[in-house]
Amino acid sequence: MGQKRKVILITDGDIYAKRAIELVAREIGGRCISMSQGNPTTCSGAELVRLIQQAKNDPVLVMFDDSGYVGEGAGERAMRYVANDPSIEVLGIIAVASKTRREEWTKVDVCIDRDGNLTPNGVDKYGVEEFELGKITGDTVYIIDELKAPIVVGIGDIGKMSHRDDYKKGAPITRMAVEIILERSGNYEFRKQKEHDTDF
Repeated sequence: MGQKRKVILITDGDIYAKRAIELVAREIGGRCISMSQGNPTTCSGAELVRLIQQAKNDPVLVMFDDSGYVGEGAGERAMRYVANDPSIEVLGIIAVASKTRREEWTKVDVCIDRDGNLTPNGVDKYGVEEFELGKITGDTVYIIDELKAPIVVGIGDIGKMSHRDDYKKGAPITRMAVEIILERSGNYEFRKQKEHDTDF
């Protein structure tokens, strides 16, 4: 087997997230699997692994979304498949906050609020700091704990957060989350590569 593909998993897949993640991927010299966009996720885990293998550059940013489904949904099943594939190295997970019909949460290592401040507390979908330590509520976070990723970074709703993460402004909160994962994984040099287009 060749070198493992370096992947960042992101628990959001709407059009706002897609625009923000595509932008960040270009800026760091990585790739966004644009076909992973969906609310909810429509690609299977096997399809996503195939697309990751075809990507021209690492890191590869992949979206997963359950669209508010209670319990384990399509996005989480696909995420588990990708994370457990032997050809994939998960550098980290960006856990995105949302308001769910039932409280579904995951542990996080650090969160970023909508002003770009790091906090050990959770944040809500607007990127506002909450009071619970190391915990975030979302609709595609049900299985994150079992995946044992090296780092889980919590943020508000990608591409939104009261316009603080708008892709027209450079999606600064999403970019910061990606950079934290790259720094923690020892892959910060990706940021210094030239920009590339997204793959799919």
